Amino acid sequence: MNTRFDFIDRLQARTALLAIGRSTLRNQGAPGVITAARRYLRTVNLRDFATPTRQAFRAALDRHTTRLMKRFPAGANNNWGAARKAMNIFLRDVLYSRPLCEHYGLAKLERWLELPLDSNVYDGLVQDSARHELPRGPGVKGLDGTVSAQLQAAADSIARTNRIDRVHLDVKYWRKGAIDELEG
Repeated sequence: MNTRFDFIDRLQARTALLAIGRSTLRNQGAPGVITAARRYLRTVNLRDFATPTRQAFRAALDRHTTRLMKRFPAGANNNWGAARKAMNIFLRDVLYSRPLCEHYGLAKLERWLELPLDSNVYDGLVQDSARHELPRGPGVKGLDGTVSAQLQAAADSIARTNRIDRVHLDVKYWRKGAIDELEG
């Protein structure tokens, strides 16, 4: 009994699993948040994000953030910040996966993708942000759409200075100390 191997489906499942590691959504309100996020992202229809405009992309991102949040177990199913972080990390990793990106026509998303927000990113934004007054860091659990938008605006400005799209600032800010140790 030989079943057909679906490379794109399997690659999406792998990307979801690797994007949402054990530390990605740790302490976000209830046990099972990581599993719920991985299951949702494994099956999300990536064609929903192949939109013609930034506004349509944002609407799809908002829709899927809400859907993922509702899949979280009781105690975490109002955690917008965790759902948005998971969506943003996953979509960034889809962008970094050439086969998925090409299959779904998602290369244009690069300039629209948000910077996944967490404490490391917040600290990096504070350090690099000269022109923006940033709100106090709410943590992932306390993040909402308003604070996220303010932080994304600061990320846009910083990214322009670095001549990259804001999603790529995660490479700059992610576990900076651990990466610097590898370089020394």
